[in-house]
Parts: sequence; C-alpha cells; structure tokens
Amino acid sequence: MNRGFTSYRSPRTIALVGKYHSQEIAESLRRLAEYLYERGASVFIERETAENIGKKVDLSRWVTCGFNDIGAHADLAIVLGGDGTMLNAARRLARYCVPLVGVNQGRLGFMTDIARDDMLTCMDDLLDGRFAPENRMLLAAEVMRDGKEIASNMALNDVVVDKGAIGRMIEFELFIDGEFIYNLRSDGLIVSTPTGSTAYSMSAGGPILNPTLTGIALVPLCPHALTNRPIIVNDNADIELRIATADDPRVHFDGQVTLDLLPGDSVRLRRSEHKICFLHPPGYSYFAMLRQKLQWSERPKGP
Repeated sequence: MNRGFTSYRSPRTIALVGKYHSQEIAESLRRLAEYLYERGASVFIERETAENIGKKVDLSRWVTCGFNDIGAHADLAIVLGGDGTMLNAARRLARYCVPLVGVNQGRLGFMTDIARDDMLTCMDDLLDGRFAPENRMLLAAEVMRDGKEIASNMALNDVVVDKGAIGRMIEFELFIDGEFIYNLRSDGLIVSTPTGSTAYSMSAGGPILNPTLTGIALVPLCPHALTNRPIIVNDNADIELRIATADDPRVHFDGQVTLDLLPGDSVRLRRSEHKICFLHPPGYSYFAMLRQKLQWSERPKGP
C-alpha cells in the first residue's frame, strides 16, 4: 500500500511504538494512549511493544497489531524511545508511507525531537495538523554472492561494512556507477545518509549533512592510508563494495541488523525508492537541535 504522505493533517488512527523493557516508556505510552483516545483518535499499540510493556501497565483496552497492520491502517505512528527505536520503526514502515513522530525517551535523540515532559502538550498541535513534514531518504542494500542476491535490507542512518571481531584490517574495492574509485585497506567503510551523518559517521570524522540535502557520505574507518578521506556522492549513485581480503567481514544496517560476509561478496547500495516522513512540532529547527544536542556555543565550565 502506497498512500503518499497526505493523511497526517487530520489523523484519526494513530499507532504507538515504544522501546521495550522500560517502565518509563510503559507509563508514557499509557498516558499518551488515554489522551489520544479522549481526543477521539483510534489507538493501535504495536504488538511487540504491548507484549513487553503490557506486563507493567494495563494495555488491554487498546488494539494491538503488527507493523503490517499499522502500515495498512494507521494515519501516523508515534515512536516513544530513542533513535534506535525510531530506526527500527522507520525500516519496518517505510514501504507503507506512514509518517513518524518521535518522543524522546532516550539520551541524545536526534530523530525523536519531542521531550517526554512536553509530550501531551504537543498532541493538540499534532491532531490539529500543525506539525511540519520533512522527508528523509533511505538506502537500499543488496548483498551479492557468486552473482546471486543472498540478502537485502534498508537503512535510514547507514550501512557499514567492517572487519568484524578479528583485529586485522579489511580490504575491499569501491565502485561508483561502475567506475573503480579505490582499493581501501581499513577497519571498514560507513555509507551514510544525511540523517545518519550525526550518528556513526560523525564519530568517525564524517561531515554533518542537513537532512534536506540529496547526497550520500562515504566515510572510511581508520584507513591505512591517511589520504583516504570522507567523500560525498550524488544520491543517484550506484555504490558497490567488493570484499577482497578479510577474516571476518560483516555488513550492518543501522547498527541493528548484521550479516556475515565472505571474501568475494559484494554489497550494492543505492537510494531506496521509499522515503520516511518525519513530522516536527511547531518551532522545530534542525540547527537549533544540533546546537542543543552537540552543545555548540557552550562555554567551558570553570571553578
């Protein structure tokens, strides 16, 4: 089902997705479900969320369902947790074009921009259609072995090919649009979307990309040659990593799904045909968020 991002302006059916095994999440989710119900919305609770936190609070009065049903019927989904919870929900719901709203119950929360204490006060603006939409690109990845696809996945943040648990470096060849770019010996390579530029990529020295940009960052992890620097390519590029030499190579999707690789395998990456729509509350600013989360302009605290 591909409805396009149109129904958020008058949401009547809202799905709640929460981080598992958290008492704070359980209580926040219960309060939010009750508030939305009182405002006349139909409320779904994602099944695994309900199974885990339902042991802490009574969720029996709400409809529980899987991501497929959420995708088919929900006007939007509210994600309570940190960025990891949002990444999982985004990959599961991307094909259904369900807009996402993030309530930060974690630490940094680059993608979950509503503070827990402001959760209920923001809901009136959400239900009245005053949230602003922002589309984010995803990566589509295929893992090839002996000319056959053995796995595929999507990533909102990044796809990382690395050396795995063994200390030796990995060696692979990088191709862009079929053109050989370089042979890289390193701990791995991060292929990041603009959304993921504030995640692993930033920690590895990659650039911060505004989410409205159309580009993909390639960030080497501890390259043997210091001249291998991060580069940004067009989001229409076809990217291929061919494993040449490695003892325990692996590919990671958003740091949540991992697949073991073999020498000779290829990881092919391109912009996904699907996209994610985040809904931001009135007054949201990407740079204000960065200033707060990264503590820009903060003066050192002295005696």
